[in-house]
Amino acid sequence: MARVAIIGVGAVGARLARQLVSTDADEVVLRDEDQARAEMVAQSLGERSRVDTAALTAPLDVDVVVLAGRSRVHAAQAEALLGGGATIVSVSDDLTDVRGLLALERRARSLDATVIVGAGFAPGLTCVLAAHGARLFDQVEEVHVAKSGTGGPACARQHHRALGRAAVDWRDGVWETRPGGSGRELCWFPEPIGAQDCYRAELPDALLLVPAFENLRRVTSRMSATRRDRLSARLPMLWPTHPEGGPGAVRVELRGLRGEVRDTVVFGAMDRPAVAAGAVAAVATRFAIDGALRRTGAGGLAELVEPLPFLQELARRGVRVATFDGASASVPRP
Repeated sequence: MARVAIIGVGAVGARLARQLVSTDADEVVLRDEDQARAEMVAQSLGERSRVDTAALTAPLDVDVVVLAGRSRVHAAQAEALLGGGATIVSVSDDLTDVRGLLALERRARSLDATVIVGAGFAPGLTCVLAAHGARLFDQVEEVHVAKSGTGGPACARQHHRALGRAAVDWRDGVWETRPGGSGRELCWFPEPIGAQDCYRAELPDALLLVPAFENLRRVTSRMSATRRDRLSARLPMLWPTHPEGGPGAVRVELRGLRGEVRDTVVFGAMDRPAVAAGAVAAVATRFAIDGALRRTGAGGLAELVEPLPFLQELARRGVRVATFDGASASVPRP
């Protein structure tokens, strides 16, 4: 009997709960700071779900705990819940959360437990796409991630903050910080999103991708933004957001060597970010329940799952990926 707890039932947590009740879990336990919200979600899910009114980090007798609530508290929540023996899954795309969760590596290994970090649309699906694409190369040298759209009010606020804060890039073995809102680049996403101006922001993708691949020279991440977004990024968010976000997309570009040829491979996916993030978290939960994770400790999906079966299961749930391939002239190996 598989039992899963979800901490936080906003736009992503509610979508995740629906998927788990439908296909993955015999019981889904919901906890949220907003008890009325949790009760409403539980009523929509039926008898296989229930609301737990205990403190968010009180002990739980479950197989997997998914952290889907507000950002900047996931590391503390994961540390409090690790001793219970459950796999911890975080959907956060906040840099502080990701750093704190990765710092639990040693403790998680000592407990023979796993913390899955960044199991959402981006990071999450983007990490799996990078791992899948890496198998097409003899040597991956660069990974560049871009995303557009938000999964709901909390996600929109997080993206607003991120655009006003320093970005973290990986370049030639050194971490570099760059101003948020700089580095404009026109990125092409699957239709109907199309071409979007994307900028550096405080995004955690590089922290999850660098440990997953050897000899990477560059890793960058960007997010789409308008001129208004950039001008207001350091101010409080002044406009209302859609309760579940609108359409969004992700793009992952890999550059490297295939034999003597320097190639570029680009993957993209378009979906409502809350829906896609819920599906990615659900498949990560399914892998944990089935004992299909590669190792214990703390890491991103690029390290922890076999990418092709993961993508196949996502496709079965309606999240599909588009591919573009390009190649340049032959070059000698370095």
